[in-house]
Amino acid sequence: MAILEILEYPDPRLRQASLPVEDFDDGIGKLADDLIETLHASSAIGLSAPQVDARLRMLVMDHSPDRSRPELYINPQVLARSRFGFVEERCLSVPDVVAHVIRATRIKVRAFDRQGASFERELDGMPAVCLQHEMDHFDGKLLVDRINWFKRRRLRAAIAKARRAGDEQSGVAA
Repeated sequence: MAILEILEYPDPRLRQASLPVEDFDDGIGKLADDLIETLHASSAIGLSAPQVDARLRMLVMDHSPDRSRPELYINPQVLARSRFGFVEERCLSVPDVVAHVIRATRIKVRAFDRQGASFERELDGMPAVCLQHEMDHFDGKLLVDRINWFKRRRLRAAIAKARRAGDEQSGVAA
């Protein structure tokens, strides 16, 4: 198992669409294990394959208090959504940003496990919100796309300023 590098906004690879998993082979099992290890090495509760530059529709979540029960969802599809409300979200690919977005807080999802067996689950609260957030990454949608234009503009300016400061410290001419 390995801890993988997490892509950060505005990396253009985060905008690429992901493909469904078709072969449930050892490579998918290894990627699942690496995603879980990477998730557990972070402070997050969810991680999608596109965030580590794997263009596949798979994600992991772990909402257990001791982070001992990771869940893997391959090719997830939301079958039903209800109880919409404002929720607070963060993203490993957009560090230091907190946004309040509208999401369903109850969903029914169908997905596959690492052996290719289909399953369905009903998720409430934060697990429901997390799964939808991670699924956004499959289509190149980021948390910054869910915030208003003014906050997005301020975020871009802050990133540009941080880059300029980093370039100056490393001796790179702007």
